[in-house]
Amino acid sequence: MRALVFKRYGKPDQVTFADIARPVPMSDEILVQVHAAGLNPIDNMIPKGTFKPILRFQLPATLGSDLAGVVVEVGSRVTRFKPGDAVFASIFDLGTGALAEFALVPESAAALKPANLDFVQAASIPMVGLTSWQALKERARLKPGQKLFVPAGAGGIGTFAIQLAKYLGAKVGTTTSTGNRDLVGSLGADEVIDYKKQQFEEVLQDYDAVLGTVRGDAIEKSLRILKPGSAVVSLIGPPDAAFACARGMNFFMVFLFGLLSRKIIRHARKGGTAYSFLFVRPDGSQLAEIGELLKAGSIRPVIDKVFPFEQAKEALAYLEKGRAKGKVVVQMK
Repeated sequence: MRALVFKRYGKPDQVTFADIARPVPMSDEILVQVHAAGLNPIDNMIPKGTFKPILRFQLPATLGSDLAGVVVEVGSRVTRFKPGDAVFASIFDLGTGALAEFALVPESAAALKPANLDFVQAASIPMVGLTSWQALKERARLKPGQKLFVPAGAGGIGTFAIQLAKYLGAKVGTTTSTGNRDLVGSLGADEVIDYKKQQFEEVLQDYDAVLGTVRGDAIEKSLRILKPGSAVVSLIGPPDAAFACARGMNFFMVFLFGLLSRKIIRHARKGGTAYSFLFVRPDGSQLAEIGELLKAGSIRPVIDKVFPFEQAKEALAYLEKGRAKGKVVVQMK
């Protein structure tokens, strides 16, 4: 079967198409014929070796984390799915990839595709949906009436997180460019800061939670808009010791990540704020709940551009420019 793989870390020219063996599902897995694969920024970071100390791949490895497609084969212990079912899933951090004609998916990671979404729309959801769900519901424990700040509201994470926060009854502040004000407003953003004209930390105040999505000093600045008892959930780091412990890393890595996050944790504590780093995990039951929100129209997919499979490398390059409004998706068939 055809797949987009990377042969070794470090160089963009190591990402290439290859013919590899069609995988065979283990007892608790389903084999999915991939119809579409959603791209995420981490898909560009992995081949560069950015997450080499954290993520383990057997090289050459297939790229991609999000998929939607049709089940063609099931393992002997699978009970929730059968051949012919349309499903969507995140297979991030599972050692396999979605940018291929077929992909292995643990039964526990998959959910039935919402009937009102096509495969492209469904493939755009898993990682941003699960990330937002785990950050806002599990970590920040966002409640009705609270205020959430989501920088870069027009991006893949931003467009989903704004909608989920509004569904949870929160008020949302975000940053974006002038051209994207209408988009984030249509998703429910209450306070919109044009980052080219204003500094968000000088305008926003009394927020309860921040979803860290922008590199640089944005997280440190965001501490100024928070009130005591608030939460910062960072998706871009620095990783903390709790993250290293949760992944079963050795003492050195726990110590290293503790060192890396010490400054931001200290600053956060001064203002009575809790800092944590989130690495999304695949979860089919959460994805099924997200699917119900999509089915009901409470949340809608936001897709910037769709590329054919043969242009998957161009799709990754386009995503890396950082200008996409919503998600970039690769369509297999």
